[in-house]
Amino acid sequence: MPHALVCPNPFKGTLSAAQSAEALARGLRRAGWSAETLALADGGPGTLEALRRAGAGSPRRIWVRDPLGRKRRAQWLQGGNGDAFIESAQAIGLEWCPLERRQATAATSRGLGELLLAARDAGARRIWVGLGGSATSDGGVGCAQALGWSFTDAFGAELPSGGGALERLARIRRPRTNPMKGVRVRVLCDVGNPLWGLNGAARVYAPQKGASPQEVALLEQGLKRLARHASWAEAQAPGAGAAGGLGFGLEAFVGARREPGARALLDWVGFEGRARRADWIVTGEGCLDRQTLAGKLPAVVAERARILGRPCAVFAGALELPPATLRKAGWTAWRSAPALRPKAAALALEKAAEAWGRECSGPALVGIPKMS
Repeated sequence: MPHALVCPNPFKGTLSAAQSAEALARGLRRAGWSAETLALADGGPGTLEALRRAGAGSPRRIWVRDPLGRKRRAQWLQGGNGDAFIESAQAIGLEWCPLERRQATAATSRGLGELLLAARDAGARRIWVGLGGSATSDGGVGCAQALGWSFTDAFGAELPSGGGALERLARIRRPRTNPMKGVRVRVLCDVGNPLWGLNGAARVYAPQKGASPQEVALLEQGLKRLARHASWAEAQAPGAGAAGGLGFGLEAFVGARREPGARALLDWVGFEGRARRADWIVTGEGCLDRQTLAGKLPAVVAERARILGRPCAVFAGALELPPATLRKAGWTAWRSAPALRPKAAALALEKAAEAWGRECSGPALVGIPKMS
């Protein structure tokens, strides 16, 4: 009986990592496989749940401001040895903003700052922050304001929430005392976008957050102005544009250091030991595209599987990469399972995994079927 380690990313907008893992595992078991599930993430939504399942810490909940300034309960994990784990999407995730209520120019990252303060007050000395899935494009200014930083216009008035106001930025004042003194902040980030430019936070991500072309241009100018007043060099660093510029803001205003999210998470959950016991590694995410290749979880899983000498199959709601690129990235087999609604997506994944498992079954797993 072939054995698979099933470790997908969340299928954004439809299934969590745990739900997609269970759907794939059900399909493989129906095909006569044994399957172990390992719900994962790469710093974005689902990261906290993956860490909790791996025993990284105990859940804590506090009230924070969501991207639109409303009060919302958000979770973080308190680990041992002074560690804490935060997922920015818990406070400022796009999921808290229905499509008709998205306000790309006004959304604030303040809630993330409130999570940082809660972890600090609980005694954390090292805080890991997963980026991704945010509704904000404010360069981390809202987060910094929660920590005591001040951002004013030419008349000395504090700027209102959101990246749309940054084009009026005239002065930045740091707090009298460093609120994060003695706390090391590590950012889990798997995108290489700079703060501004053709591949920057505004042009690449703001349209997903409801920004019109005019608002994208406004946000772009505001982020440039923020960089001039804070740190021009840091603005061009890979990952500065992550989560609407939070990668930049956390480094400039908190002194954070960015680290590869997927790689760190795989180490925390003991991926290597589990993978060595498997005949196949099975991963996936909602859309497999060029962004996936830039260090997102399925690509890192394929890389690790190749190092361990294990074949890796990937399932996706949408496959936007040609077969030659998929093979080069390390996926030995692939299959699309498109569906828009959660129940339909789970069923589509289950059926796709079952069909593939039946084609691929065998005592030595000889012969890899042609995938679609």
